[in-house]
Amino acid sequence: MGSKVAFITGASRGIGKASAIALAQKGFDVVVTARTLEEGEAWEHGSRDSEVKPMPGSLRATAAEIENLGRRALPIRLDLLDLASIDAAVERVYAEWGRIDLLVNNGIYQGPGIMSPVDELTQQHLHDIFRGNVFANVHTIQRVLPRMLAQGEGCIINVVSESGMIDPPAAAGKGGWGFAYGASKAALIRMAGVLKVEYADTPLNFFNMEPGLVMTEAMDMRPDREDFINFYGGAPMKVPAAVVAWLATAPQARELNGQTIMAQRHCLKLNLVPEWQPARRSKS
Repeated sequence: MGSKVAFITGASRGIGKASAIALAQKGFDVVVTARTLEEGEAWEHGSRDSEVKPMPGSLRATAAEIENLGRRALPIRLDLLDLASIDAAVERVYAEWGRIDLLVNNGIYQGPGIMSPVDELTQQHLHDIFRGNVFANVHTIQRVLPRMLAQGEGCIINVVSESGMIDPPAAAGKGGWGFAYGASKAALIRMAGVLKVEYADTPLNFFNMEPGLVMTEAMDMRPDREDFINFYGGAPMKVPAAVVAWLATAPQARELNGQTIMAQRHCLKLNLVPEWQPARRSKS
């Protein structure tokens, strides 16, 4: 068998890109997927004002960094709201590279409704958010899992959110989040534990990874960025990326199979990023 292959959604920037690079450093060849294939492409990204403007990053740029590390990279445009694009991406990987050893469900729906208060939510908002944050992830798992079972090894990591676990500290747009986003992430949190139970007699591993507040390009563009930092501190992207790489490669990770891993706490406990210490919060 050659190098292991990781398949990551939402890898044009942010946690997905950082995880792709961390996995390449661990010897993985990496399939990077997202909507933004080329630098400068603009998409709606869920703020209350629904601005459409480009953010830094692209799949081409992520792939170039992976290749600079001596690993193979395969950038594929993928839209979470288009299941056919998921099917096409997965089948292309199996056709060209023959296997997927690690699936990282990191991408999320970016668009209207994420930051909407309840009285402004439409049925279309709810439908699209759950399509992107729940249905697409389930669909991707269903396309990859049978072949992982046939391989006799594999790992699935779902990037979840504390927004699916607790009430927001403030309203959406003021340091909190909308109901639809939190509800969709709460649904995804059920995945790892269920998969562990259903496939308990296999060597496959399943994890949820909760990154905490991370200083991504998207966070830098938020008008309520400082409110989030005041409530939650914030970590660099390499912190959750280091935890993804650890879960994918460390033999000890098997002991955590089926669990939700709080990335910042886990990173500190294992000293995965020695130079990082969490920032103090200015509010409780």
